[in-house]
Amino acid sequence: MKQLIYQAFPVQTYDKIRYGDTDRQGHVNNATIATFLETGRVDILYGVEHPVLAENCSFVLASLKVDYLKEIIWPGTVEIGTGITRVGSSSIHFYQQLFQNDICVAKAETVSVQVLNKTGKSNPLSETAQQTLQKWLLP
Repeated sequence: MKQLIYQAFPVQTYDKIRYGDTDRQGHVNNATIATFLETGRVDILYGVEHPVLAENCSFVLASLKVDYLKEIIWPGTVEIGTGITRVGSSSIHFYQQLFQNDICVAKAETVSVQVLNKTGKSNPLSETAQQTLQKWLLP
């Protein structure tokens, strides 16, 4: 997917960059990027206002592909743009970008799957959940 501007994302949030997020060179460690991306997805997956999670279920991350475009520097914040590219029977496909000072520093494609807590097997999204997720679809 091509890069978007932050304002083009249906879900926009941010995270504070912590000193402990940095490596010895003063850059944010690559592993921290996954945490920033999670912050954006949680707004959709576990939002109180528009719940999509079925009872006795959880969302698990099935796939994560990240392109690191620029270094993220401490101190400051990172803005997180999140949208959905596809809703499957039990999966949600996300496209996200991270920004620092209005510059895209990373982009990612992730897939989350709803699973039954008891078995760990995929569980279909409800019709209501599928309809709710449509409002965050990217064009």
